[in-house]
Amino acid sequence: MSSRTARMDEISRSEGRSLPAWWLIFTRELTDLWVGGKALTLILIYSVLLGIMVYVLSSNSELSLIPPKEMAYETLKNAMAVSLFIALIIGADSLSGERERATFEALLLTPASRRQIITGKFLSGISPWPIAFLIVIPYLNVVAQGDEILGPAILWGGITGTILATAYTGLGMLVSFFSNSNKTSYFVSLGIYILFLVPAQLPGRAQTGATGQFLQWVNPVAAVNHFLSKHLVNYRTLAEFWTWLIAPTAFMLIVLGLLFLFAAPGLRLEGGRESKIGKMLKRGTAVVGLVLLLAFPTAVPVLARDALKTESGLQITIDKDYVVVKTGDKVEYNTVITNIGSTASAPLIVAMNLINLDAKGDIVDPEDWSPQRTQYLEGLAPGESASLSWIINTILDGDYMVYMVLIDAPTSTETTSHPVASSGIHLTVTPFTRLNPLGVLPYAIGGPVLLGLAIFFVYRLRRKNIDLGGS
Repeated sequence: MSSRTARMDEISRSEGRSLPAWWLIFTRELTDLWVGGKALTLILIYSVLLGIMVYVLSSNSELSLIPPKEMAYETLKNAMAVSLFIALIIGADSLSGERERATFEALLLTPASRRQIITGKFLSGISPWPIAFLIVIPYLNVVAQGDEILGPAILWGGITGTILATAYTGLGMLVSFFSNSNKTSYFVSLGIYILFLVPAQLPGRAQTGATGQFLQWVNPVAAVNHFLSKHLVNYRTLAEFWTWLIAPTAFMLIVLGLLFLFAAPGLRLEGGRESKIGKMLKRGTAVVGLVLLLAFPTAVPVLARDALKTESGLQITIDKDYVVVKTGDKVEYNTVITNIGSTASAPLIVAMNLINLDAKGDIVDPEDWSPQRTQYLEGLAPGESASLSWIINTILDGDYMVYMVLIDAPTSTETTSHPVASSGIHLTVTPFTRLNPLGVLPYAIGGPVLLGLAIFFVYRLRRKNIDLGGS
């Protein structure tokens, strides 16, 4: 008797027992997934890829100049991308695989309801994500190099990763619900994965402007990446960027709603549903998703600013004269803007500028050094002051000058304003010892080796049980 047949018999006998059918389906699916080796193999591949990526980051002399925050963010982002692929693949096999292996009919004939079947399979399908996330934590600890980003990266990586992994598992199961073969299910799932992933990897210039930012905002993967980069790397607050979590959360809820409310009751031996209502719902899925996203018009992030107007009579001071730090450090300072005129000022704009004092040195792009290079203020009354906080992430060693420029915005397209500059901060950045590849090597080699041994013993145990069962 095969393990699948034994599972069907156990589910059939569960009627009238205390254990619900969905729990039995979950435990059996979990056993098939992990003892069967599919999940372990995918996690092994994931561990190898993760180890290679982090080792390259730590050993390359140029890449290792990346600050710890950037390295932790890149590690987390890439780990989540591979984990989502695993979630989608496992979900895509959940129903079409049963149809292809001719075991689905026996499962449908058990007393378990259609929704219980979906519930058990879904819970087992999301099980690889916690393991994948636990594997990435030691790597995050190494690349963070004691930086304060480690705690927030684990917290928000766990939250956003769980949202996306849940959605992707459900999405794979929805594709599998409509597919009669794994070939179709895998092909469609891979297309969906690429559809979400590629826009999230576009260069920064392609993501600017109202249209570019909106497309990034509605893409759940791109929205999570944007939120993590701003909150973890650029020190932006949750209050500023929580709206970027709306799309992934809404996406998860839509997928789960379609899976459990639409697909589960119509689960049958063939792919899809028979009813005309189901066809109408399929056609309207995109419309429903768009309506739900547009139901939060006030929560859409600000994509453009109104034109500002101006006047003059201002001064700006800075609270530091010189700073000596090493690459990868964070420099914080404050500026005070004061209206020394006799009339109220127009709205104000303050911009950070950074100059390399070495004529032979590399040209500095301030956008790479600061999470927020420009800040805006409402007008100031006569004698009124306002304080602004700034952060610089030191990227390269050398001598630099940091200074601020203040302008009151022009009142029309035919007017201009006179910039007011602050005194400078002489910023001296000394080299730091790059990340030691030997610190990464134990994880890059040890993780796959341990997983390989686990797979070996699982396969050996499974073979032993098969031989005993057949004797």
